[in-house]
Amino acid sequence: MAKILVVDDDPHIRELVRHFLGREGFEVSEAEDGQAALERMEQAPADLAVLDIMMPRVDGWTLCRRLRREYDIPILMLTARGQTADKVRGFELGADDYLAKPFDPPELVARVKALFKRYRIMAASQLTVGGLTLDRPNYRLLVRQTPVPLPPKEFELLFLFAGHAGRTLTREQLIESVWGYDFEGNERTLDVHVNRLRERLLSWKAPLRIATVRGLGYRLEETKE
Repeated sequence: MAKILVVDDDPHIRELVRHFLGREGFEVSEAEDGQAALERMEQAPADLAVLDIMMPRVDGWTLCRRLRREYDIPILMLTARGQTADKVRGFELGADDYLAKPFDPPELVARVKALFKRYRIMAASQLTVGGLTLDRPNYRLLVRQTPVPLPPKEFELLFLFAGHAGRTLTREQLIESVWGYDFEGNERTLDVHVNRLRERLLSWKAPLRIATVRGLGYRLEETKE
């Protein structure tokens, strides 16, 4: 049974989230602020965290950053602060998804399930999407079972997109994941690699496209063949 930690200073929100996730078979624990959440994670680590932002002692921004640094778990920000700038900041700190209050409980459940699915995919060494099979350990790409050469950085970028298909990845996340934190180039490097992958997807006639999400980054989407 997957364990979910819900962190919010509003007990009614915690109760609501616990009720709907509990009905789906998840084991839900609660914390009233970021400090309590960190202490609970040390005692009994969760498999996914649902975080509010505005909390006493340790706020959601700081908690998100700490969890991303210390634990490899999905993080869903659940907050009344739904402006684009707040979403961008959350993604930059390592959040995987963002849901603004007031929220529809069935949507929350769907997003939690989707996050678990994405993390299971990323834990795999091989991914298949849109007729493409990517073998990460060997940097090997098959397009409809035919081996196709691909430069290492383009492979890493495509693998990252494939593992998060349908999810928006910020420019910062993509650069740090593929080129590293000490990357000294500029964002134009990312744009060049994305454009090359777009051209390759067209040439392979793959039912996939890399969409630009204005103000955030990019997202791999499946299209009709």
